[in-house]
Amino acid sequence: MVVLGGTVFAQTQKYTMAEAVNGMRSNLAVKNISQFSWSADSKSYIQAVKGGYLLTDLKTNKQDTLISLSQLNKNFTDRKLKGLPPLKFISNSNAYFAANDQMYWIEKSGNDWKVKRTAVLGGNPSNVKTLADNQTLVYTKGNNLFINKNGKEVAVTNDTNENILNGSSNVHRNEFGIDSGIFPSPNSENVAFYRMNQTMVADYPVVDWSVTPAVNTNIKYPMAGKTSHEVTLGVYNIKNESTTFLKIEGEKDQYLTAITWSPDSKFIFVGVLNRGQNHLKMNQYDASTGTLVKTLFEETNDKYVEPQHPLLFFPNSNTDFIWQSQRTGYNHLFHYSLEKGLIAQITKGDWLVTDILGFNEKKKEIYYVSTQENPTERHLYRINWATFKTQKLDNAEGMHAAILSSDGNHLYDSYSNSNTPRVANIINTTTLKSTNLLTSENPLKNYQRPEIKNINLKADDGTLLYGKIILPTNFDPNKKYPAIVYLYNGPHLQLVTNSFPASGNLWYEYMAQNGYIIFTMDGRGSSNRGMKFEQAVFRNLGTTEMNDQMQGVKYLQSLPYVDSEKLGIHGWSFGGFMTTSFMLRYPDVFKVGVAGGPVIDWSMYEIMYGERYMDSPQENPQGYAASNLLDKVQNLKGKLLMIHGAQDDVVVWQHSMKFIKSAVDNGVQLDYFVYPGHPHNVVGKDRVHLMQKVTDYFDQNLKK
Repeated sequence: MVVLGGTVFAQTQKYTMAEAVNGMRSNLAVKNISQFSWSADSKSYIQAVKGGYLLTDLKTNKQDTLISLSQLNKNFTDRKLKGLPPLKFISNSNAYFAANDQMYWIEKSGNDWKVKRTAVLGGNPSNVKTLADNQTLVYTKGNNLFINKNGKEVAVTNDTNENILNGSSNVHRNEFGIDSGIFPSPNSENVAFYRMNQTMVADYPVVDWSVTPAVNTNIKYPMAGKTSHEVTLGVYNIKNESTTFLKIEGEKDQYLTAITWSPDSKFIFVGVLNRGQNHLKMNQYDASTGTLVKTLFEETNDKYVEPQHPLLFFPNSNTDFIWQSQRTGYNHLFHYSLEKGLIAQITKGDWLVTDILGFNEKKKEIYYVSTQENPTERHLYRINWATFKTQKLDNAEGMHAAILSSDGNHLYDSYSNSNTPRVANIINTTTLKSTNLLTSENPLKNYQRPEIKNINLKADDGTLLYGKIILPTNFDPNKKYPAIVYLYNGPHLQLVTNSFPASGNLWYEYMAQNGYIIFTMDGRGSSNRGMKFEQAVFRNLGTTEMNDQMQGVKYLQSLPYVDSEKLGIHGWSFGGFMTTSFMLRYPDVFKVGVAGGPVIDWSMYEIMYGERYMDSPQENPQGYAASNLLDKVQNLKGKLLMIHGAQDDVVVWQHSMKFIKSAVDNGVQLDYFVYPGHPHNVVGKDRVHLMQKVTDYFDQNLKK
């Protein structure tokens, strides 16, 4: 080992707990290109650097400073900016940004940038959107919606009841791909918005313990089988200052999803999904009158339909669009016409499209990301929407993400794999020649790294399951080691991918440095494997998942270097539910479990997610009873630590509180810890405390 100037040049360093938990976001972060974007004319690209933004010409590779903090502060009459805020560039000479509750438009003038105009928002605005005219702003304050045009603020709504929310982004608790409650029209003349009435939903207390006396804030939390909120869609005409609500028929507590404007701003499309989530209607409405024009198509499924994307219109077309659907069992692209209906299924196969990157209109090409190569990887493709000719665009294994230039001629490709921290290239989509922008150094090169093996197992029905085992550093096959299963195994998450670091988590590596084997696997129910794989858990959460995870347990028990008497299990949220389920439903398997933010009784979880996978408690009493852990606490044999955030508004605190009560009633001892001030996930510096708590619990109860 060589030590020079305090730096260790050998693979012998061990992670501190702070590095294991937050290192990939701090001192061990992989170098990246910050805020990459294409210029409006697609001839150059922009990136943020310390103190400014750089502009790089694609043809010449010539780099210029587009704007610097000093240039901005030179003509900034308000208090000087300490750092450069994220800028949105309209062109290479126009941009805007938000700071100090104001919006600033800036314009290049010679070698300087000058503040062209400002809009004072004030009053804690949120959900701020800039319309396509780059002049008008729309945002929420409290529960109401506001428009700000040329510095003049107008209240769109004036609801005094705080439980009627206008333009809020948390409609339907952000299920169905919803990330916004505000939908400006392409011509900037109208704004559609969600109006969510949750007055009829039961209040749920969330207590702030940091003040004395403690203060209660009620939230609206619609639990499975109970009364849900009611949502409508308004359209505000900016010129007339008038609002029209779409005349959407159906049950009052149905879901309105996939909100899309037609490119000519005449129509709004709404995916109307029944509360049972098994019947979707894609409806077209007249934006000016709110009346139904027609139902374009319907989708049904005997389990559930889950729309997650708005319509995507083809370039320069008011009639043809792409709809993403899982109707064939995998998420694929379907070409529809307003006049002719379904034109064609564009992508096909036992794999799924995970992202649409955009178009090259001249060549009739759609660019997308998919699992076509392997479910544990993402690769870049293009397909001709007329001939369906498909071409893979990258040649490196791993997880690829990309940004397409607006003309479709260049692709920014950023990827990692188990041995590659990050590579960023620009691909010329005509020649497929690649220009390297960044090849990041390995920030972990001086650390003692464990051996990581990819493991393929089979479920009881023969389905392939992907997992990985992480062996202790200085591994001796003649020794026996304690092993910890880390799991989630719920919908919308995938733990095992070919990305950096290969372990997936530096805490796993920390545990390997301290003599543990770590095993993780994605069983049926988890993401990116298609509908059959995901729907295998329908109406019986926790059963198929445990059967699959038991294949992993049997694999571990078959290894001569695993101490089968010293198996531990850990997970958070759905993983907390799984951990607790194992400790109670398979009490002889794991000696120690640590369950964080666990669902204990699915009838106390939110309607949208819970009823999708379980139906309602009234429709599926057997499934809810089988997954309910409150009446199984007496089965506990091993040591169980349960952890919860005191302000959890996702898996409410009552889950674990009721579990403690059941443990007391049954004379069962367990360990419990609460994180005051934290919602569903414990983040920041306190996460170091959390993972130290988890590690200590395994050290004290599993290693002995």
